[in-house]
Amino acid sequence: MATLYAGGLVFDGTGRLLEDHGVLVEGATIAKLAPLGEFDGFAGERVDTSGGTLLPGLVDCHVHLCMGGEANPHAAMVVLRDSQIVMKALANAQTTLRGGVTSVRDCGGKDYLEFAVRDACNTGQQLGPTIRAAGRMICMTGGHGNRLGRIADGVDEVVKAVREQVHAGSDVIKIMATGGVMTPGVNPEDAHYTAEEMAAGIHEGHRFHKSCASHAQGSEGILNAVRGGIDSIEHGIFMTDECVEEMTKRGTYLVPTLAAVKNILAHKDQGVPAYAVEKCERVVVDHVNSIRKFYKAGGKIAMGTDAGTPYNRHGVNALELQYMVTEAGISPADALVFSTRNGTDLMGVTDRGTIADGKAADLLIVDGNPVDDIAMAALVANHRMVVKNGVVAKAR
Repeated sequence: MATLYAGGLVFDGTGRLLEDHGVLVEGATIAKLAPLGEFDGFAGERVDTSGGTLLPGLVDCHVHLCMGGEANPHAAMVVLRDSQIVMKALANAQTTLRGGVTSVRDCGGKDYLEFAVRDACNTGQQLGPTIRAAGRMICMTGGHGNRLGRIADGVDEVVKAVREQVHAGSDVIKIMATGGVMTPGVNPEDAHYTAEEMAAGIHEGHRFHKSCASHAQGSEGILNAVRGGIDSIEHGIFMTDECVEEMTKRGTYLVPTLAAVKNILAHKDQGVPAYAVEKCERVVVDHVNSIRKFYKAGGKIAMGTDAGTPYNRHGVNALELQYMVTEAGISPADALVFSTRNGTDLMGVTDRGTIADGKAADLLIVDGNPVDDIAMAALVANHRMVVKNGVVAKAR
C-alpha cells in the first residue's frame, strides 16, 4: 500500500527545508521524495500535511528504559520482579515512540532485561522504536553505576567485562569514565578508570565491531575516553578547551543530556535524593557552558536525554530540542539534524534518520515550521502524527 504525504514543508534531516515536495511511502520504506508535480495522478492514500512539517522520526541516543523517571529510579526498580521490569521497559519504549522518537539507544539497563523489549520492537513483534542497547554498564569498584553495572578493575577484568557484554548481545559497550550525579559517594569530576583501562575496554569493544560510549563528566575522564578511541561522550559536563580540541580532531560525538540535570533541579523538593540535587546544583552552569563551547567549535552532537532519571520522563524526550536551542545556543535547524541524522549515524542505523529514497519510513509530522520555532518539534502537543516503519503509531 502506498501513501503520499504532501501539502506542507519537508525537513529532510540533513538541514534542508523543502517546499512543494511530497513523500511517497510504500510499505515500510520511503519510495520517493520529489517535487509535488512528480506525483500528479497519484490515486492512492494521501495524508495532508498542510500548515505543518514532515521530518524524520526523532532519535534519542541516551535513555534508560528500565527506569521510569521516578524521584529515585533505583529505589523504584529494586522492588520490582524481573517480569515487571520487562513490562515497564516495554511501556516506556512505546510511550517514547508516541512522543515522536522512533529510535533510541539504551545506555544501561538491569541484567539485560531490556534486551527482550529491544528484540520484540526490532523484529516487529511489538510496535516500538528501533532500539540499540548497551546491557550492563562497566564500572570500577565503588564507581558510578556500581549498583546495576558490571564491576571490573584492571585491564584484564575490563576486557573480560566487555566480552561478557558482547556474549550477552549488547549492541554498544558503555564504560564509566568518571563519577556521576546519581550514584551516592562519587564525584562527577573524578576520573574512575585509568587511561589504560579505558583504552583496553574500548579496543576490545571495537574488536568485536561494537560502538563504545562513555559516561564522562570530568575533564580527565573525558580525555581518557577520547584518547582511548571512544565513539561518544555522554554528558561532557566539565569540558576544557583540550577536551574540545581532542574530540573535534577525532570526530567524537557528544551526547549532552541537558534534560537530566534540568529535571532534577526543577523537582529538587519532590523526593530526589539530596546527593543528586547537590551535585546538579554544582555542575549545571559548567554543563551548559561546555555544550556551548563544543557546538561553537563545530563538534559532532547527537541528541540524548538520559530519560528514566528523576522526573526525566519517557515520552517527552523531544523537549531536549528546546533545551539545546534556548540554553545551549544551538540553532533550531542544527538541533533537528542532531536529533535525526546524527543520532542514527551514532547508533549505526543509517537506514533511517533522513527523508530520502530507500530509507525507512520513520516519520514525524508537526504543526508549523520547527526551523522557525523549535517548540513545534519539542512539544508533543504540536505533534500531528508519528509513523514507524510505515505504520501510524500515533495520530492526533
